[in-house]
Amino acid sequence: MFSFLDSGGTFMYIILAVSVFALAMFLERAYFLYIRLNMNIELAYQRIIVALQNSGYRSALRECENITVHPLGRILKAGLLHAGKRDKEIEQALQESMLREMPLLKARINYLSMFANVATLLGLLGTIVGLIAAFEGVSSAVAAEKQAVLASGISVAMFTTAFGLIVSIPCLVGFYLLNNRGDHLLDQCEEKSLSLFNALTTKKRED
Repeated sequence: MFSFLDSGGTFMYIILAVSVFALAMFLERAYFLYIRLNMNIELAYQRIIVALQNSGYRSALRECENITVHPLGRILKAGLLHAGKRDKEIEQALQESMLREMPLLKARINYLSMFANVATLLGLLGTIVGLIAAFEGVSSAVAAEKQAVLASGISVAMFTTAFGLIVSIPCLVGFYLLNNRGDHLLDQCEEKSLSLFNALTTKKRED
């Protein structure tokens, strides 16, 4: 491992540091989005609706309280707390709650894209520095050593480019996976908030 890093020079260690930060960021966000927010949204929503229709608003609120660790619970709770008000106020409460939850679901995901770009650029910078060093070495080396010096410098340059791409590609894959997961959760919450709004307005007319 260290011989591989040494073969590319100082920039290899900087890229390695970037990869450690990126991995930590990915694991934290993946745990949050895929494990902590892993819930059967359809089943949870149906429980709230059944409680609303059979037992009223208080029972539906209790069901929301049971899932407040998930954005869906907090969003639907905001709508239920305004259930007795005008339709426009219920809609605004749901929309405001959605807007509050969006940054939480998308938090820090964009850093993975930044880490991918930084790793690529560091790899290119290491390549340029390696080539500069190679040509400087060639200019001062004796004729018999010029080929070996040039080959060594180009090797260092290529190692940094390769390592930058090795780090960059998983960062981009991780970014798209987490970003799509966040979008999926937001779409589900938006769909259920609209369904709750329709259910609340219908119940108001029936009452």
